[in-house]
Amino acid sequence: MLIQSILLGLVAMLGNAEYLLGTCLLSRPLIMGTFTGIVLGDIELGVKIGATMELAFMGAFSIGASIPPEMISGTVLGTAFAITTGSGAETALAIGLPVASLVLLAKNFGMVFILPPFVHKADEYAQKDNMQGVATVHYLAGFFGVNLIIGLCVAVGYYLGGPAIEAFLAIIPAWISKGLEITMGLLPAIGFGLLMKMIMNKANVCFFILGFGLSVYLNLPGTGIAVFGAIIAIVLTQIKRTSMLQPAGAQGGMDDDDDF
Repeated sequence: MLIQSILLGLVAMLGNAEYLLGTCLLSRPLIMGTFTGIVLGDIELGVKIGATMELAFMGAFSIGASIPPEMISGTVLGTAFAITTGSGAETALAIGLPVASLVLLAKNFGMVFILPPFVHKADEYAQKDNMQGVATVHYLAGFFGVNLIIGLCVAVGYYLGGPAIEAFLAIIPAWISKGLEITMGLLPAIGFGLLMKMIMNKANVCFFILGFGLSVYLNLPGTGIAVFGAIIAIVLTQIKRTSMLQPAGAQGGMDDDDDF
């Protein structure tokens, strides 16, 4: 139990360190769920729960001053408790979302009270033109101010929360569990609806209608529709690139030749 708690804490810290590695999306629930499944010996369930949590946190991006729930801890703990108790993705969702909100408070605490001294120290190094010192302070600030906090929350939460979570799940009424299953089924529609709201406009709505037609009337699977979509995108990109590279007078010259 202790070893698993430490490993899960390290998984959470790895996910939070994605910016150190170049924004490689390690923090996404699908990746975190998979790593959690590896630690707990059930990779298949970890991938399935991670995919479900991905839908729940699809719009979890920081925009301006808006900070989304801490999805790394929510995914790791939700997936871990679901695997440990032998329950499904609905349990991970019921646990993960509140946990993500609570850990966000701890993360904000680190940003408010731990990060500022490091920032001031970085300013001092910058005034002395010590760029190596600035870089070192940034690494330390990210580790102690955010990364370590998330890792500790996950490790301690899993180590202390196992029996409590099992007792809590035992007293959940059946109608609540059924409601969570229905909610989980609605998540894909809600997630894709939010995504469409951000990207849909008059220029690309035709592609949505095309995908709908391929799925409903031709019964193509999602992979097949994605392949056709990729081909269309490549062709349109090549046509646009060719038209941009074509000289302005080329079209006029062709017309003159045709008239001749």
